[in-house]
Amino acid sequence: MGRDTAAVRPGRWAVRVLVTGLAAVMLLVLPGAGPFSGADAADAASVCRGRPAKTVSFATGELRLYRTRHYACAVTVAKRPGVHRAMSVSLQPRGARPAVQSGRFDRQAGPVTVHSLNRCVRAAGSVAGRGTATGWILC
Repeated sequence: MGRDTAAVRPGRWAVRVLVTGLAAVMLLVLPGAGPFSGADAADAASVCRGRPAKTVSFATGELRLYRTRHYACAVTVAKRPGVHRAMSVSLQPRGARPAVQSGRFDRQAGPVTVHSLNRCVRAAGSVAGRGTATGWILC
């Protein structure tokens, strides 16, 4: 003789319904969560720590620089992501060798981070052969 599982354990069914309903409410209420948040990849959190210090745009993308007290970080981001193409990013503190990442990427090259306490840095970035470079900045 089969037993009705709802009659045996009525508490588990109620917990499932409660948890499912609570999760659905959380997705709709919390900002930045769920399918209706309106956030896209451009609004996502950065891969670099620190505050945005400078953004330099060029024809095929942009070079983004971030700064903390001790470090500088750079990322080159493609204007139209999706296709793998040659990309590079370089960040050099004054008096030291540059940190470089180059290759074929679909969205971004980097992050590259250098120690830059009390130092100026210069950055360069390119996407598909077109790019930009800065002078000594963030002094």
